Amino acid sequence: MLNGIFVVIVLFSILMAAFTGRMEMLSKAVLESARSAVTLALGLIGVMAFFLGLMRVAADGGLLRIMARAVHPVMRFLFPAIPKDHPAMSAMILNITSNLLGLGNAATPFGLKAMMELDRLNNEKGTATDAMVLFLALNTSGLALLPLGVISLRAAAGSQDAAGIMATTWFASGCATIAAIVAATLLSRTSRYRLAQTISARAEQERRAESDSSDQGRPEDLSTLTQSQPDLVRPRWGKPVVLVFFLALLTALTLHILQQVDATPSMDLVRSVMSFWMLPALIAGLVLFGWTRGVKVYESLVEGAKEGFQVAVKIIPYLVAILVAIGIFRASGGLELLAKAIGPLTNMIGMPAEALPVALVRPLSGSGALGVMTEIMNAQGPDSFTGYMVCTFNGSTDTTFYILAVYFGSVGIKRTRHALPACLTADVTGILAAVLIVNLMFG
Repeated sequence: MLNGIFVVIVLFSILMAAFTGRMEMLSKAVLESARSAVTLALGLIGVMAFFLGLMRVAADGGLLRIMARAVHPVMRFLFPAIPKDHPAMSAMILNITSNLLGLGNAATPFGLKAMMELDRLNNEKGTATDAMVLFLALNTSGLALLPLGVISLRAAAGSQDAAGIMATTWFASGCATIAAIVAATLLSRTSRYRLAQTISARAEQERRAESDSSDQGRPEDLSTLTQSQPDLVRPRWGKPVVLVFFLALLTALTLHILQQVDATPSMDLVRSVMSFWMLPALIAGLVLFGWTRGVKVYESLVEGAKEGFQVAVKIIPYLVAILVAIGIFRASGGLELLAKAIGPLTNMIGMPAEALPVALVRPLSGSGALGVMTEIMNAQGPDSFTGYMVCTFNGSTDTTFYILAVYFGSVGIKRTRHALPACLTADVTGILAAVLIVNLMFG
């Protein structure tokens, strides 16, 4: 399906530019988009290498296995075909948790790691499994407890209620997530998208062994891929060091808050803490966990970083293809034409015409949607009806085509099956839910 959409977008954009006199703009967009795709991928290499290195530290120390057990009921319900102690389950948990906390930089490496592990359970290489599709649908649904990026932009635009989109974002992204799960599940069972077998024999054996163990009350047969190594020697003073470190960090945070509480608005202070303190705390936690479990943290991180480097380089062709298609579509005026064509329909459901471009751009480009949102807030005000709506759009869905290109590209998936319909269903649901809740609360 992505192949057909790519061809249609490219040919339509060229014809559109030819008839509107925008061929020069389109030509520039091709070069700029291709250049930005490589720049983006190169910038991702360092992030990928570091965070997949941390993933390796966590895996060597057994943290992934512990986390998989903690949320086993929910993940087991959503992904029944994945062995509960498999690294794929743990990586998905870290990805989803990072997205919920608004840690997008950490979520992407964890998500790519999850795709790599899911592909190891795939009998039909190059074809997306049901688990892959559901996982990507959950990612594109944009569920986030803390939409810090949008809140910070609202605050910068002079909003008197920067966090006013929290409730609307929760509602819209929650609806999108439910739609993503339902669509991915139902579409996988249709005759067009059904696969006879999507799990390797090894994975099926692990699942059956786990089931037998549970029925007979025997100890679990844990995957060696997430099990702590038996020859690791744990430091004697590990727990006291961890306790002292986090007490010191908490003390520093308390002092920081006390120093800023009078000079900084409370919402800005909360945003600062959540944006700039959580990620370092996560890094420290993973490093200390590995160290207290006896992992050679530096060596383990370097080994994981090698894998991250290879993945980041591998996705460059996929990024180039999707970003060029999006760039020429915008440059040709195709996006403007689409907005004018469906504008009368959106007005009927309570969506202002000014908000439509954000809804259309969001699945294509995160930075583009943020740019359009910022322009609208500057023109109409962040606390206007349209301002609340476009901000909710940005917080309740994600960049579907970018996620599909990067995640599937990392494991060489060419037959995406029902991934795009499921993800777009989540996008449309999120947009419609945003329109509904913003009209109810601010209309």
